[in-house]
Amino acid sequence: MADSIEEQFGIKSTLVKGRSGVFEVTLDGDLIYSKKSLGRFPEAGEVEAVIAGRVA
Repeated sequence: MADSIEEQFGIKSTLVKGRSGVFEVTLDGDLIYSKKSLGRFPEAGEVEAVIAGRVA
C-alpha cells in the first residue's frame, strides 16, 4: 500500500507500530481509515481512493 500511495500521489508514508492489531491511516493528521472502526482491513485501492478524494 505504501508503494501505491507514493506512486500515485508522491506521498511518502510512515509505518508506526501499534498494538492489538490496530491499523489506522491518517492524512495530514486526520484519520481516514480505521480497521478498529470498520472491523476489517481495507480492500485493494480503498485507502488510495480516499486519499484521491482529499488531495483532488
